Amino acid sequence: MAHLILASGSPRRKELLLQVGLDFSIHSPDIDESVLEHEQIEQYVQRLAESKAKVVLALHPQSTVIAADTSLVFANQIIGKPTSKQHAFEIWTLLSGQKHEVLTGVCVANAHQLLSVVVRTEVEFQQFSLNDMEEYWATGEHLGKGNSARTAKAASMAAIKAGLNAQAGSGRSATGKSILAQFSANLLAMISMAGLWSNGNAL
Repeated sequence: MAHLILASGSPRRKELLLQVGLDFSIHSPDIDESVLEHEQIEQYVQRLAESKAKVVLALHPQSTVIAADTSLVFANQIIGKPTSKQHAFEIWTLLSGQKHEVLTGVCVANAHQLLSVVVRTEVEFQQFSLNDMEEYWATGEHLGKGNSARTAKAASMAAIKAGLNAQAGSGRSATGKSILAQFSANLLAMISMAGLWSNGNAL
């Protein structure tokens, strides 16, 4: 069995792979995430996912690597990760009550093949107040550091994290879970194509 590596330090991606029953280790690569000149948003997230996979695969050529990169897009602009509390509040204020898109590039690679796909989901945030943002900031969820002790109010701030009133491309109402479900479906299909999944069981 090929050793499986998750090329990400994201607690949410780690949790996702555990939920689908995969046995893996973690190696989070350090890559340049700058946007190239004239690069389309879909190309950007796909390139970063593939770049992360290639970096880790070069270090572990006998392994199979899973990598991903997610970006928020509003008004055709990539919304980067907040660099400070003030920056986070500026982003959340901009997106409050607005529709935006979540694009995730997913890549599965080994010595024989590299498979990648871009998952694109339209999300509509609820309106949220300054107090909402303060409470959400305090949970650490924006950094992937939240824990089971967070309050019910903080949990309801999925409106910031993924969009409680998200609208999927089909027009159905969706939550953050639907985005993860779409991500999972694409990931499992790619793992199956790479020969790492059979009859719902990790090989």
